[in-house]
Parts: sequence; structure tokens; C-alpha cells
Amino acid sequence: MTTQHVRIRYTKQGRIRFVSHRDVARLFERAMRRLHLPVAFTEGFSPRPKLSFGLALTVAHESEAEYLDVELTQAIDLESLPIELTAALPDGFVVEAAIAIEPGCASLQQAIVSCEWSIEIFGAAEPEICAAIERVMAAPELPMERIRKGKPTVADVRPALLHLEVVGPTSDGVELAAHLATESVSLRPAELVDLLGTDLIEGKVRRRKQWMIVDGARCEPVSPPGSSTRHALVRAS
Repeated sequence: MTTQHVRIRYTKQGRIRFVSHRDVARLFERAMRRLHLPVAFTEGFSPRPKLSFGLALTVAHESEAEYLDVELTQAIDLESLPIELTAALPDGFVVEAAIAIEPGCASLQQAIVSCEWSIEIFGAAEPEICAAIERVMAAPELPMERIRKGKPTVADVRPALLHLEVVGPTSDGVELAAHLATESVSLRPAELVDLLGTDLIEGKVRRRKQWMIVDGARCEPVSPPGSSTRHALVRAS
């Protein structure tokens, strides 16, 4: 059987940010049925469409860079797919790109190594937040207690903090730009806010980019590495 493996990039903004990761999957399945896309299904007693999403986005967080892989039973024209799929989805989703990918390539869950975030925080003035950033960026270790398999453990999350800076004031708080790793040692935006200060409150959070490594080059998941996407991976200190 001839199949086509497709990777889709979409945004999730506005009121739709309150929809859970599982419900997002259901919405995409429904939209693909409306378009009569030839989606492949798993075998067995409960066949499921072969959709594979990237890293889950926390409810209430927005994103400019979400990804989805889907396997089709036959090739289709991908040029018109973003417009058609956007029209079939609820307001707040915009499908920006769809490309064919090679069968057997690493899943999005495995391939993504880091994410860039815009994080708004409340509870302190900009000078205090700048001082907190200097403190955590200068720390050789950042131990954080987590629950693993029902038991408390302590992990050093400093390797996951790749970059952090103040962008500027918002109407009610301060916006930060953060680059956080997602591999063996990861750090979530809410955990980063806690590291900066227990009295700080997380405001609007938006995922700006997701990155993977291909042949030693950093690229976003719908663009192959090349002259326009090569970046040095430098750990901020």
C-alpha cells in the first residue's frame, strides 16, 4: 500500500487555549473526517487514526508552533491542506504548513530538544525580576523536587535553562523570553517562575518555537537544516 507521511504545523491561540491536549486530538480527527482525508488506521479491536502529536501544551498556554504527524493511505496535494484544515477546525487554530516526511523518521516526541517561550509574570518590578534572572543564570546548580513514580526526588534543572532574559513590561507585568530544554532534563514555564521567586505569578504564556537537531543543525520540525536554519547550540551561562 502506498502511504504518505505528513507533518503539520499549526497555532493555538485565543479561547481555544483552554482546550486540553486530548481534546485537540479529537478536534483534528473530526476535521480530517470532514475533509475526507485518507487517514490510515491502526489494526486491532479498536482502530485509531494514525495521528502523532508533539509535546503536550499546558491548558491555558498559547502556541505559535505546534506540530502533528499523520499517516495517509494515499498521497494528496499538500499545498491546499493548510487552508482547508484551518477552515474545518474551530476558531483559534491556524494550520500554517504541511510537508511530506520520510517514513520511519523520529517521532515529534523524540525529535524535539528544546522550546522557546514568552512568559508573562506578575508580582515584582522589572529590576527585581532582572536580579532574579541573574541569580538563576549564575547558579551552577538548580535543584528542584519532583515526584517520580510516586516518590519525591531532587533533580538539577540548571542544564535545562538554556537562555532567559527580560523582554520588557506588559500592561500588568513583565514579559520574559526563555529557551528551555525538553530532553532528559526538562523545565516547564511554571517551574521556571517558581525558581525566580515563590511570590511571582504566571501570566500569559506562549510557546514561540520548537527545535530539533538534524545532522548537527538546529531546525524547526517542518524545515530541513540549511543555510537559513543553522544555529549554534550554545548553553547560556
